[in-house]
Amino acid sequence: MGEAHRGGTGDGFDTSRLQGMRMLRRLADIPNKAQREAVERGLELGLEAAPSVNDRTISTFARGGQPAFAGINTFLRAPYCEDIHKVSKYEVAIIGAPFDMGTTYRAGARFGPQAVRRISALYDGYSLDMGCDLVEELDVCDVGDVFVIPSNIEKSFDQVDRAVSHVLENGVFPVIIGGDHSLGYPDVRAMAKYVDGNVGIIHLDRHIDIQERDMDERMHTTPWFHATNIPNAPPRNLVQMGIGGWYGSRPGLKVARERGTTAITIHDVEEIGVEKAVEIALEVAWKDAKAVYLSFDIDSIDAGFVPGTGSPEPGGLLPREALKALRMIAREGICGMEVVEIAPPYDVSDMTAQLGCRAIMDVLGTLVTEGRLGHRLPAAEQTPPQADEPAG
Repeated sequence: MGEAHRGGTGDGFDTSRLQGMRMLRRLADIPNKAQREAVERGLELGLEAAPSVNDRTISTFARGGQPAFAGINTFLRAPYCEDIHKVSKYEVAIIGAPFDMGTTYRAGARFGPQAVRRISALYDGYSLDMGCDLVEELDVCDVGDVFVIPSNIEKSFDQVDRAVSHVLENGVFPVIIGGDHSLGYPDVRAMAKYVDGNVGIIHLDRHIDIQERDMDERMHTTPWFHATNIPNAPPRNLVQMGIGGWYGSRPGLKVARERGTTAITIHDVEEIGVEKAVEIALEVAWKDAKAVYLSFDIDSIDAGFVPGTGSPEPGGLLPREALKALRMIAREGICGMEVVEIAPPYDVSDMTAQLGCRAIMDVLGTLVTEGRLGHRLPAAEQTPPQADEPAG
């Protein structure tokens, strides 16, 4: 009995080996400086609370992370970088791209950035699974939304390209929240200009999105045709995972075959497993490439979990599979990411927006834990873990 309480169990299993226990010990290495500063700032800008309030960290006007249902929403309540010329102060920029004029069926993804920001207030930025605190270990800002031109696809592409390019020029990692998937083209067009070599693309989706035109325009079914026309974004480095279903694939599959891209279907994922599927995707995307861009279409998930999307398709990835795939991809490093096709008018209980938010957080958390972003203490400076004395 005593052994069990000192980190073992009756069968001899050492509970200190559990991920949860290791992540609890990891807490000792994560400061709470940002949280303290947020409280002080809230009191300074929002007035001290009424005398009857016992918790004196509470202000009169909501100016921090709590309550989650109050305040002005930015992603994870990150600072709003209103002056875009100051974006270089940060490591990550959240960019809203509220454009859905490339949609071929149900519009509504223009409200995706708002929905993701709103539901992100639910989270405090700390993950027990990763032992990571995005608020403390990563400087994130929200630059707001691109001024898109609703009646003009090409002008909107130019606006998105310019916005993403500005963030990249300043050495900041871009996270684009759409909007429909036509945005994949201007996002990669911007990215390719800042990569000295080839850019690979890993695209999670149920639809292949690589036909040349749809209804005579560059729509959300066409981004990868035009992206792979960019000289340093060759089709041989495009991998599309989760493809299948009964909607919109035939025109694009012809192009994919002609260009020699790699398509991994849901059947493939079922047969070989998500880990092997991601290994293949990484090998193809990174072959002779200097960087990889991550495109996550929310409709790659089974429609039962994400009703709030423009082109729902049953039988897609399970959320846990998709999140695992995203973390595996991020572990190897990416140059930017987009989350697209979240359409709040069709959502239920914000569940689609929530999964999109979680996808971004899991990717950023992985980049921090792998030392690819953020300012985590070097391993040599971290507190040595104590097996039987979890840190609080």
